[in-house]
Amino acid sequence: MTWEGKRVQGKGRAVSAALAVMLPLAAGCGGGAEEPAGAGREAVRDEIRAVVAGAGMPESKLPGPGDESGTATPADERERVAVRAAACSAGWQYIGPFVDGSRGKYEKALTGLAGKGWKQSGKRFEQPVGEKGDGTAVQVVLKKEGWTLYARHNPSRALGADILSFTATEDTCMKQFTEQEIDLLSGSWDDEESDEGSGP
Repeated sequence: MTWEGKRVQGKGRAVSAALAVMLPLAAGCGGGAEEPAGAGREAVRDEIRAVVAGAGMPESKLPGPGDESGTATPADERERVAVRAAACSAGWQYIGPFVDGSRGKYEKALTGLAGKGWKQSGKRFEQPVGEKGDGTAVQVVLKKEGWTLYARHNPSRALGADILSFTATEDTCMKQFTEQEIDLLSGSWDDEESDEGSGP
């Protein structure tokens, strides 16, 4: 893979991670999240959540990517971009206490998604987390009918939490973002990665 290809792949991982962290914030920002034309966001969201439930994932009290609640106003440009990204997104996420068998449940969800027609795109990404080899963060990218899904599991000892997310973004909708806006979305996660030295 060329250097440019690796840079784009790395940025895609960073953006998906940033979306997983920032979309709960964006979900609390009312106004401005419009359904992309012909996206089928609700159907994608329902499909992901059915697969996640079937895999035995823990109950999540977080709003899913693309869910809207509350009327908070974005505080800065990064949050404004995240609100717009929420309109292109659907999925499920969990950030909380470590879950017994979470990696196995994650793998079961991947199998369930494959059964629904989601096809893996590119290689599976794995990276050790923590300085003492506390575990392995993994991300798999899947595609289906104009959507890209980032399936992610990071057992973060630094946060003392399991991070599980299945974030799908509508490809055409995401093309509205400039490279600068993508950098803005991915930048916060790049900073966290350099501090912790882990995670896709």
